[in-house]
Amino acid sequence: MENVPRPAEELAVLDHELARIDARREQLLARRSYLLTLLTPPRPVVPRPQHAPAARPAARAPETSPPSVQNALLALGGVLLTIAAIAFTVVSWGSMGIGGRSAVLGTVTAAALATPALLLRRALTSTAEAVGALALVLTVLDAYALYRVALPDADPLGYTAAACAVLAAGWAAYGLLLDRLRTPLPAAVLTAQLPLPLWALAAGASQVTFAWALLVTAVADIAIARWTGQEPARSVAGVTAWVAGGWALLIAGGLSVTAGSPLDAARPGALLLAGAGVALLVAVRVPGVAFAGALVAGLAATVATGGVLRPSVPFSWAVVGYLLCGAALLAAVRAPLPRAAVHGLCTAAGTVVTVAVVWALPSVAAALLGPVSVVDDIWSGAPGGAREAIGIDLGWPAMATAPLVLLISAGLLALAYGRLPASARPAALSGATALGWAAVLVLPSALDLGYATAVATGLVTTAGALTLAVYAHLPSARRRPAPEVLPEFSTTALVCALTGAGSVSMLSLATETTTHVTLGVLLALFCGAAVALNAAGTDTGTDTEASPSARAAFIARSFQTLLACLAVVTTVALLCALCASAGLPREHVALVVLAVPAAGALLGARLRRHPVALPTELTAAGAGLLALGLAAGRPETVALVLALCAVVAAGTALRPDRRPAAGYLAAALFVLATWVRLYASDVATPEAYTLPVTVPALVVGVLRRRGDPEASSWTAYGPGLAATLLPSLAAAWGDTHWLRPLVLGIAALAVTLVGARLRLQALLVLGGAVLALDTLHELAPYIVQVVGALPRWLPPALAGLLLLAVGATYERRLNDARRLRESLGRMR
Repeated sequence: MENVPRPAEELAVLDHELARIDARREQLLARRSYLLTLLTPPRPVVPRPQHAPAARPAARAPETSPPSVQNALLALGGVLLTIAAIAFTVVSWGSMGIGGRSAVLGTVTAAALATPALLLRRALTSTAEAVGALALVLTVLDAYALYRVALPDADPLGYTAAACAVLAAGWAAYGLLLDRLRTPLPAAVLTAQLPLPLWALAAGASQVTFAWALLVTAVADIAIARWTGQEPARSVAGVTAWVAGGWALLIAGGLSVTAGSPLDAARPGALLLAGAGVALLVAVRVPGVAFAGALVAGLAATVATGGVLRPSVPFSWAVVGYLLCGAALLAAVRAPLPRAAVHGLCTAAGTVVTVAVVWALPSVAAALLGPVSVVDDIWSGAPGGAREAIGIDLGWPAMATAPLVLLISAGLLALAYGRLPASARPAALSGATALGWAAVLVLPSALDLGYATAVATGLVTTAGALTLAVYAHLPSARRRPAPEVLPEFSTTALVCALTGAGSVSMLSLATETTTHVTLGVLLALFCGAAVALNAAGTDTGTDTEASPSARAAFIARSFQTLLACLAVVTTVALLCALCASAGLPREHVALVVLAVPAAGALLGARLRRHPVALPTELTAAGAGLLALGLAAGRPETVALVLALCAVVAAGTALRPDRRPAAGYLAAALFVLATWVRLYASDVATPEAYTLPVTVPALVVGVLRRRGDPEASSWTAYGPGLAATLLPSLAAAWGDTHWLRPLVLGIAALAVTLVGARLRLQALLVLGGAVLALDTLHELAPYIVQVVGALPRWLPPALAGLLLLAVGATYERRLNDARRLRESLGRMR
């Protein structure tokens, strides 16, 4: 039974009715908007309010309080009096006799010292503070005047030290007598910092003696901070104790490090040990500074003991000595000390270990990155040793103990693992793994072993790190305690393995045999690790996705994917190395490399929906780009490579899950291979070769559409039409005659009309695009001539008018575009 009318005619009628309904709807909406404007009442005009007479502003609050004004005035007055006293003493002294000068300063100082007592009785505390501060300044001026008049020949440093001691004692007594004044005692504490260091300088003492003076001063400050009742003095004494003690320890530490003999290092070492004892005592007695005091004590003791050993051994072994001395601090974990003090000593040990590791890092960087500097000399012959192979000279004799330093540091982290909190254990285990790997890696360069030994060591470290990364994700390892540590540990191990693999690959480029063996071993390691991780990535048990085991399984699958992709890359590198050894030209190597995409497609078909399948296929497909690069410059070989890649893509398209993407890629590669081959053969008439392909392709497309009406026109007709239209368009753009563009335009017009008549999107788009480009090519010379003949102001004016027109009809154009899109969407 046939429909009356036919489906195409009925569809046209429906489209016409829908368009008419849309137009009627727009008219009704416009009428509705007009009626709404008529029914909406106009907004009433609200009269503007008259301005009332301005009210008197409220009284402004005072910006300063009376105490603030009082303190400012007192401070300003004290400063002015101090300046006047200094000017009188320094400038105007010579205009008076000795009796008058002494009488003036003595009288003023005595009055200034006595006045605060009277003011305190009247409860004028702030005024008393200001006058008391002025009195302290006057006592300093008295000391200066005494030096100028009575003791002009005295040693300035010695006199200053004695004057500071007397002033500090006098101010302390004055502050204790008038305990309500807050200035004298802090001033006495600050002044007391000067006598001992100044006496040491005046006596021409050594740096060690000067440091002892500072340390004794710091001990006195600690005593003041512990037993003084006044808060400002206690705070000042605490700060000055840290400053003076830290200065003393820095001086002693510098002397210990630069000492030329054990005896020379023993003198500053004794000071460092004394300072360490004082700091540890403070850490035990003062809970607020327990951590800082223990940290200083640990560092000072380490520098002291290591400094005595340093002059007797080479510098590289001195680093080991310092490291062992710092490691001895970890024994404080079991000592009866406050918890904060134990943490401080452990932090000091960690600081020493960190400094030692930083010292060893340049050797690790040289072992890893050094082979890159000699990559230009590929297959130039085996170097004489590991140091020659990496091509970087760090002064290796001074770095001979770098592996030992790294190994000791790794051992310390491993020993501390059980005593650390759970949050710090992953970092400790990862750090121990990385340091142990680095110690083994840098060993050949530090000891200048043979080249073969260096390559073998790199392979062994890579294999060991991969083994650890895989073992951490095996079901037996995941059932061990603390599974939250495994992801960080395995990630560190994998990073070490991949870093070492890249380094040993560069290192192996010195000889052909070493390159082949190294790449083969790495390929076996990557493949074996990926296979071993397969069970770890799928065995999640009954854990939830948020559990540590589920996270470890996810990381295992990620590692497996990465290793599989690296195995593909290593395979490509090994094939290229083998072809280079065989002396094959580049274009032949390109054909050999295409075996990798083919093998990747077969492996993907075998793995199917395994998570590794798609990344492996994409990585293998990337080898096709390398093949194209190798074949560049030989169009015939490029066409063959494209065709073989198309065959691989077509084979992949047989799989239902890869069919759409691989099918389109295969068609595009086939067409591109044809174009390149035509270009290589200097074909001037590509239609003679493309039409025999287009006609059968279109016939197949027609049969495909009859068997599957839902098939897209792009799948059925797109490849066949593109095989002729696009090469012809490229040839027409370079053709100076009129025949080819004319024939191509007629053919494109016919394809466009057929697509419009049958509502086929592929025909309409391809034909229309080719017709537009062909027309543009033909009219381009005339357009250039017309544009050159027009006034220069006319193109901008026309562009402005065009913009105005587009803006005025914007909504209409959007509706037209929407209808066109819907019409194209209904095509198949």
